[in-house]
Amino acid sequence: MRDHDCIRLRFSSGVFVPWEFERNGELQIVDPPDRLVVGVDAAAAAIEFARAGRGLIYTFENWLEPSFASGELAPVLPEWWTSFEGPSLYFSSRFMPAPLRAFVDFIKMEAVVSATGASAWSATPAYR
Repeated sequence: MRDHDCIRLRFSSGVFVPWEFERNGELQIVDPPDRLVVGVDAAAAAIEFARAGRGLIYTFENWLEPSFASGELAPVLPEWWTSFEGPSLYFSSRFMPAPLRAFVDFIKMEAVVSATGASAWSATPAYR
């Protein structure tokens, strides 16, 4: 990868998203040279740059799957890909706006229904 142009994603803090590869319990973290740097909030644009041939990209597999299926992108080192369930929601404060609280409660309810097969009505929290 060090010999290829790479499209890097960067958090708003300025820290780059690490490129992590794992196989048979061995973890490799690569810091490739960047040809193009894009904020994580513009990952869709970064994928478009990769589709346009601007460089390699490292992001969630499910975000790249449509481009793999169409042949616009080809997987690189799939035997080294780490399995990742996707981003998780966490809070820096226990106080959150009501719409966000409702969304979090909905996601929790969906997880209970999915895991237990319970009725969505029996898993619904009550509010006053």
